[in-house]
Amino acid sequence: MKTSFNIKLLSTALLSVWLINGCASNSAGGSKASAEANTAIANANDAIKAAKANDWIWRDTEKFAKQAKEAASAGDNTKAIKLADKARFQAETAVKQYSMESTQQRGLR
Repeated sequence: MKTSFNIKLLSTALLSVWLINGCASNSAGGSKASAEANTAIANANDAIKAAKANDWIWRDTEKFAKQAKEAASAGDNTKAIKLADKARFQAETAVKQYSMESTQQRGLR
């Protein structure tokens, strides 16, 4: 009798762990984004960090990155890549602009 109780307890514990792991992996891996979209978004975020380090970021750059994440979550990978590339381009161009502006003398001679 005691052995059957231990087997039932063990099987219940294993079933619970299995269900918990299944639900956790489902919620974490539920993203419909492709690897290319995730890479594009990561590249955009890196470029945005570089632009923010100079405190020189364009107005809509972060908005495009946010829209890219939303599109990737919805499974529209083409739109996500396009928006992420746009955000990356703007951030990289902002860094170039900052570099150019900081080397130009703007005062009267």
